[in-house]
Amino acid sequence: MDPLVASASVIAASVAVGLGAIGPGIGQGTAASRAVEGIARQPEAEGKIRGTLLLSLAFMEALTIYGLVVALVLLFANPFA
Repeated sequence: MDPLVASASVIAASVAVGLGAIGPGIGQGTAASRAVEGIARQPEAEGKIRGTLLLSLAFMEALTIYGLVVALVLLFANPFA
């Protein structure tokens, strides 16, 4: 494998994981804080808020896993090699 392609793949993989984790991380923190705030304001709606929160957190975590998959493809099954 060409050293330039290998180094570009490693850099692209690190960028994919980094950007794939920053966005959902910020989103999960914001969603959790709003959910706690909503439960504090309306304790009777705790069940609905918690269910919606867990579903949205799962979708956000899936975005992080997609970034990891892209990084693993670039590192181990490099289509540019």
